[in-house]
Amino acid sequence: MNTTVDCPLCSNAGGLLVLQMPKWRVIRSTDDVNFPAFYRLIWQAHVAEFSDLAADERSCCMEAVVRIEQVLREALQPTKINLATLGNVVPHLHWHVIARFDWDSHFPNPVWGTARREVSGGAEARLPLPLVDLDRRVALALR
Repeated sequence: MNTTVDCPLCSNAGGLLVLQMPKWRVIRSTDDVNFPAFYRLIWQAHVAEFSDLAADERSCCMEAVVRIEQVLREALQPTKINLATLGNVVPHLHWHVIARFDWDSHFPNPVWGTARREVSGGAEARLPLPLVDLDRRVALALR
């Protein structure tokens, strides 16, 4: 596995570890309480771009992203799923898979944009199941 000492995704999990596989790991981000159903698929080897992967690796990566999206759609019935791979701040390949709701603090703005409202009681309380159950469903779908 290629790693870079200065890369935060090489030196730590990058969030709450949900599942680790040989080629990738899935974490749930705990950085922002406004988006409790915010997952990242992080490629284990240090590569910056999706095109750095071999064709079979790209297929494996996207299949995992799709499975995470499917679990979030089925379990939460969000208004939208946001998928993104930016890497401008951390140039280590990772995909954001974020369940979005018309009631969330930023909707329809991006999660990195300006908030539009407060969510009374907090976003996590509005989810139809506890995060530990959601994490379990994500992990089961990826095995």
